Amino acid sequence: MPTPATRPRAPDPLLARTLRQWQAQGTDLWVFGYGSLIWRPDLPYTECRRATVHGWHRALQMWSRVNRGTPECPGLVFALLSGGSCQGMAFRVPRSQAPEVLPALWQREMPLAVYDPRWLHCRTGDGAVRALGFTLSRHHAAYTGVLPDAEYLRIFERARGIYGSTRDYAETTHEELRRLGIRDRALARIIGLVRAQGPTGTMAA
Repeated sequence: MPTPATRPRAPDPLLARTLRQWQAQGTDLWVFGYGSLIWRPDLPYTECRRATVHGWHRALQMWSRVNRGTPECPGLVFALLSGGSCQGMAFRVPRSQAPEVLPALWQREMPLAVYDPRWLHCRTGDGAVRALGFTLSRHHAAYTGVLPDAEYLRIFERARGIYGSTRDYAETTHEELRRLGIRDRALARIIGLVRAQGPTGTMAA
């Protein structure tokens, strides 16, 4: 029998709760990006800041059976897992636009309500902000656990979903992090491992 963490959840109640929490703050909406949100935010933001979150880290340890893979050949996407720290970007959305932005963000990040949305304390060069971030429980079925190198190589070679391959997704994130001066040693190691095997697909334009 599935545990509460793996039992399917409806996304709408989580959205309603997050909206209430944001409204209680009485501020603009901040969103923390650590993966594709960094290079494709799709948000009407008026400000973005490099930000650090403590207590969570970026990990390529979440199964993707639609966006970057299929049910037959699952791919991988990033998640925020507990422990360590993570550098990413905090995006500021004007308060007047947040009621429309949050539902659109939910359609992108939470169609299956896999993530646990949280308000994260983000340290930036211009002061701390409280930003919405999407975390993943290690008890959820979407969590891959620690994968062997051979599994990463297999996934990067084969997995492709409606938005492209796992390899394109990971390499695009890696290059954007490098451009921003953000080091992610775990991701760099995986990318280096895959590139050492030679090209296995076409990079995203």
